[in-house]
Amino acid sequence: MTIENHPEPASATASATATATDGDTHADGDAHPDGIVTTTVNGVRTVLAPRPGPLTAGLLFRVGSADETLATRGITHLVEHLALHHHGLGDLHYNGATAAAYTHFHVTGTAADVTQYLGGVCAALRDLPMDRLETEKEILRTEAAGKATGAAHSAALWRYGPHSYGLAAYPEFGLHKITEQDVRDWARTRFTRENAVLWITGDSVPEGLDLDLDLPSGTWHPAPEPTSFLPTTPAYFRGDDGGVCLTSVLPRSTAATLFAGVLGKELFRELRQKGGYSYTATADYCVRDAGHATVVAYADALPEKQDALVGAFVDVFAKLRAGRVEQSDLDAVRASALSLFDLPDLAAARLPAHAVDLLLRHRGLTTAEARARIEAVTVEDLRDVARAVWADALMQVPDRGVEWAGLAAAPCDSADVVTGRRHPALENASVSVVVGTEGISLVTPHGRATVRYAECVLLRSFPDGARHLIGRDGISVAVEPALYGIRPSDLSVVDASVPPSVVVVMDPRAPSRIPGPAKRGLAAAWRNPLSGLVTAAIWGLGALGVVLAVVTCALAIHTAARSSAPTDREVRPVMAAGFLTAACAGTCVTQLRRRRGSRTRGEAT
Repeated sequence: MTIENHPEPASATASATATATDGDTHADGDAHPDGIVTTTVNGVRTVLAPRPGPLTAGLLFRVGSADETLATRGITHLVEHLALHHHGLGDLHYNGATAAAYTHFHVTGTAADVTQYLGGVCAALRDLPMDRLETEKEILRTEAAGKATGAAHSAALWRYGPHSYGLAAYPEFGLHKITEQDVRDWARTRFTRENAVLWITGDSVPEGLDLDLDLPSGTWHPAPEPTSFLPTTPAYFRGDDGGVCLTSVLPRSTAATLFAGVLGKELFRELRQKGGYSYTATADYCVRDAGHATVVAYADALPEKQDALVGAFVDVFAKLRAGRVEQSDLDAVRASALSLFDLPDLAAARLPAHAVDLLLRHRGLTTAEARARIEAVTVEDLRDVARAVWADALMQVPDRGVEWAGLAAAPCDSADVVTGRRHPALENASVSVVVGTEGISLVTPHGRATVRYAECVLLRSFPDGARHLIGRDGISVAVEPALYGIRPSDLSVVDASVPPSVVVVMDPRAPSRIPGPAKRGLAAAWRNPLSGLVTAAIWGLGALGVVLAVVTCALAIHTAARSSAPTDREVRPVMAAGFLTAACAGTCVTQLRRRRGSRTRGEAT
């Protein structure tokens, strides 16, 4: 488990602006009480602690996806890839990673390997291989296509919107827009010696690294201020992955880390062992920035058990908020946390987390302080954390709402619709796009979405005329001209009014990927054979109804011509043909309406 060996900061602002001399920081060459040495290497803050075996080192920069905008999303990841390109294949164990608040280059090998790798990274950051720019963009798109998202992925979007820590939930839209100059400027201002921390699992700096670790001079960038688009908490939203996920942001604390461990035990016991609802039922504690962390709780279930899962999930939190915390659970989690301090080479094991704290300007605890805090946590402390977690909770549920549990629905549509010209959908007049001088709205029977041009944070412009807009509140409107009969001149106000800095010109789409009414006939049947067979059956039924109607009329005329008073035997064929005609016609109309309604709901979503 991860243990939060940190005190609660006085405030998030104080943590973000703390000076380099706060807490356990020391002058160059000074030793931390736990054996971590602090020094500098060519102006880069460096921490060392010895460990037997190969050296492991990491170079951290205080820049990540949360520092970007939606229109530049992916630029940090792109710099990371370009900086590593020249290493290619080899036996050296190295990698890079871009997180929300930092970027990390790390390596394991000999002292010479460490010097060569880190020196190469710094040399690449000073002069990125721009001939690889478009190739690396394609590689990043491929990487994104195969990457699975975590349980809290959607929650970040709903909580933060398309800003700060919510950006990690969005695709890397900026890859279509970012230029060579953008990349160079980002590397020059963010990947600097003042914005970096180096850690090494050795008792000295490898020979030559003080010269090779050559980075441009700059300034330290504090972690971005979090944004919020939840009017109230606790809140919920509907997800489609079949599981229940709850996230909550609270101040970093030792009690909160232990609470996450106890919560995980309680969820596993109640949802898997007792209820049999879940295979995975777990909880985690994730550091977000200098002052705050996120508690994440997740459980999965089959469709037929999802309602029961939601109820049992809420009951677990109700139990913990009431203070009914099992002392044995707290003791077990506490013992597990304390056992980590008995690991050999503890100082070296703590180096990466210690370096992140230095990077974020967060004062860490010594081992003695951390032990004392862990031992002091009580059941009452965990009850208080449980109440704080629930008060800030954002819960993803599979289907139905959870107002009964005291959670409010997170807003998913706009409060108003702009004034302008209305363009009804060609296949369903109840769905329409309204194009105005101040913004654009999508109106459906299920809600409305509005993006005002002045508040647009991303406009994706497609060569085929489509315009996809996202507003600062995360609300999106996708305008596909072929679905609404919209001409390019109708959308000229959009292009003229949205700030150019948020416009991303997309690559041409294949014709099969451009939505339009004409695309829903034979081509759709080929893509979905079962749907095509059903459609053919419905139309065949309609044709049969027409034939039967003709037969009915012919029989009726023939019977009337033969006798002014037809017998029952003569009337029965006419009645039977008429009944079959009505049945065919009614079935055909019903099925066509149902299928049309199904398509409309999908488009509106």
